[in-house]
Amino acid sequence: MTAGVAADPRGALLGVYRPAEPLFVRGEGSTLVDEDGKRYLDFTSGIAVTALGHGHPAIRAAVERALDTGLIHTSNLFRTAPAEELAHRLAELSGLDRVFFCNSGGESVEAALKFARRWAGRNREGEAGPRHRIIALRGAFHGRLFGSLAVTDREAYQAPFRPLMPGVTFIDPEEPAALDEVDPSDVAALIAEPIQGEGGVRCLSAETLRHFRSWTQANGVALILDEVQCGLGRTGHVFAFESAGIRPDLLTLAKPLAGGLPMGAVVMTEDVAEAIQPGDHGTTFGGGPLVASVANAVVNQVSDPDSLAQVQEMGRKLHGLLRGLQERHPEEVEALRGRGLMWGVQIRGEAGAVMKRAREAGLLVVPAGDHVIRLLPPLTVSSHELERAVTILGANLP
Repeated sequence: MTAGVAADPRGALLGVYRPAEPLFVRGEGSTLVDEDGKRYLDFTSGIAVTALGHGHPAIRAAVERALDTGLIHTSNLFRTAPAEELAHRLAELSGLDRVFFCNSGGESVEAALKFARRWAGRNREGEAGPRHRIIALRGAFHGRLFGSLAVTDREAYQAPFRPLMPGVTFIDPEEPAALDEVDPSDVAALIAEPIQGEGGVRCLSAETLRHFRSWTQANGVALILDEVQCGLGRTGHVFAFESAGIRPDLLTLAKPLAGGLPMGAVVMTEDVAEAIQPGDHGTTFGGGPLVASVANAVVNQVSDPDSLAQVQEMGRKLHGLLRGLQERHPEEVEALRGRGLMWGVQIRGEAGAVMKRAREAGLLVVPAGDHVIRLLPPLTVSSHELERAVTILGANLP
């Protein structure tokens, strides 16, 4: 080990993330506690992962019950009850039919792209051969693996790793009519986030989503909706697409699914599922009994009607507080965007500087671009915690 690594308190971790202090040792609800005992209001939720906050009793109980069975892993060569129960529940809630489990959001997008191409190649072959092209949106973020990176609209992320997966065309989500100019003859799928989290918390309108659904259905193209960040209760609906009154062909889920344990999923129609054959895809860890047991507890909590009503109420409260912030600081706050408990505050200054000052004052937030501060509190957040967070944010604007 080199002297530099030995002297670094972060040890041997690969530096793919910019180091941030402090070092956290405990979590309680909406609060994280560092090694010195300082408390921070956590409005990152681990980037929308800890939807039930830290140390939620339902998650603790699910982990303990799962550990009591001694069944941590079996691989997908064998059946386990937690995975089958979870798959049934996700299919029921989404109105779709089949589920594939994996370990992360990037993996869920990779799988969805493969499944869409398999479906298109098997059932929708065009005059020039199998349909393969993917339509994606400007501002999109779908992950950093090779397929998911290819449909992510970030030049800085893509450039060091080209050539990427070919056959991707980007359109502007603010001009959905541009889709009508696309030749669909070789298109397998259109992929979209109902709310672009990394892209500045930009919400696609219900009309845009319905237009995408109409175009894909008319042209035999699969619609993939990426709800890795905005799904599972974050908008006040179980799934963000519900507000548009549509249903996708494939739905990707991950971040909050297992309450902080690694899990992703692709939920799909029977039509898509029928095109997938044994050996087409796989995973060693996806849907393992421990993680699936916790995910069942999370899904039951976030889909509860009372919980969804609470998210809607707290979402209205947060929006109102942020409007007040904008009225008090019209020069600093340029725009507000969001839905439910997922909001972006666009500011004139650098988001990173505001985040640093807010962290020092006891509030954790996450960026969504250079000039947007993203607020992703736990779905269990209280009215008082929302007020405190917006007060801290206001005191640390540029």
